[in-house]
Amino acid sequence: MAVVQLALFNGTEEARTYHDPSRFGFFSILVNVSGDKRQSSHRLIEMPTVLGLIDKTCDTWISQAEFIRPNRRVVNLARVGLLFADLDTYRTDWAAGRSPKQLAQSVLYHCHKEGIPTPSMLIFSGRGIQAKWLLEGTLPRAALPRWNACQRYLIDRLKSVGADVSAKDASRVLRLVETVNSKSNQVCRVVHVENGSDGQPVRYNFEYLAEILLPVARWDIEKQNQARNQRQKQKQLKLLDGDKTTSNLRGFSGRQLAWHRLEDLRTLATLRGGASEGDRMKHLFWRLNFLLLSGATNSRLMYHEAAALAREVDADWGYNSKELMTLYSKAKQYEAGEKVSFGDKEFAPLYTPRNDTLINLFEITDSEQKELRTIISKDMALNRRRDRDRKRDEERRRAAGTMDRETYLEAANAKQQQAQALRAQGLSVRAIAEQLGISKTAVGRYIQT
Repeated sequence: MAVVQLALFNGTEEARTYHDPSRFGFFSILVNVSGDKRQSSHRLIEMPTVLGLIDKTCDTWISQAEFIRPNRRVVNLARVGLLFADLDTYRTDWAAGRSPKQLAQSVLYHCHKEGIPTPSMLIFSGRGIQAKWLLEGTLPRAALPRWNACQRYLIDRLKSVGADVSAKDASRVLRLVETVNSKSNQVCRVVHVENGSDGQPVRYNFEYLAEILLPVARWDIEKQNQARNQRQKQKQLKLLDGDKTTSNLRGFSGRQLAWHRLEDLRTLATLRGGASEGDRMKHLFWRLNFLLLSGATNSRLMYHEAAALAREVDADWGYNSKELMTLYSKAKQYEAGEKVSFGDKEFAPLYTPRNDTLINLFEITDSEQKELRTIISKDMALNRRRDRDRKRDEERRRAAGTMDRETYLEAANAKQQQAQALRAQGLSVRAIAEQLGISKTAVGRYIQT
């Protein structure tokens, strides 16, 4: 792929590489006016107009993801179309005295050395570099745990070139191209574009990036899940030794499970027409707990996400944030890598309840469980597994050329009619069997019916 620097890559053009004004949703702008940071959210369709009215002399940031509400909290995420890293190169010794173009070349070299795919574009933020990997299409909210995993990997591998470890969440804002960074009086601008075959910034298939960046690729996870299900069928429940691959898989699966539980609680409230007054704090507490467990937010942003979740539970609810202090403490312990011992096992400081506990706590009925993904009883989980196995077996038989029962009966009926017609013509049982390619026993059964 050819390397081209686009000198006329303006703010709206850069934003359009990951925001589509034709989609439903919102994006956010953060502006620093004389030390007073003001945030506003706008519909995507308004983006060209809004960006055209920006005062380019002010520090301005734009959200990288899109949201379902005019609030850039991760719980309101609609979709995200890129991976990114904010590199504070000015904090590193190696970057001293280097021009923006030289900084970009150094970042490209480091990515190559680390086996990281070449960024679609590099943006000089006024003091550092923003690296962005554009995706083919966008990822929905359900894919956030895997997106987070890729983000964590990128930031970890780019630490030596100044990656900001706090700037990896989906609600992040990054400096808007063409606006001034008041700390350096430099203009934020695109300094490198990696072109694809169509002459546009290269876009990556997310599965391809995940295969390269994640310790366990998606298809490997699915293969291991199938193997685990097979072991369970055979009642071989002995845990695997905790080597690096399986431990990474368990960690990823735990974050995905926490996210699905958060979504299940949101679905439950929707099924019930909202959360009752007595259940509001219960919903907020557990949704926030699972959001923290999923890795989609952290203790520093917890109260911001809590405010968005509270508005989702009840737009007019003035909840007491002090009731979340215990959860905040546990989140800090969780981020510090602390464990809680219970018996001979260790658990995360955040709450990891069993499904039965949640079902009883929220009094979830069987009919409601049918609409949920993970908060279901053991019997319902077993029935779903049996249904999946049956469908999988049916698909396997069809792929192997085996007829289903309906097709088999139709074929048998046709054979019977042929056998009876040949018998009426005076053919013997042996002759009929040879002509139809079936056994004499089958012919006898057909002509006697």
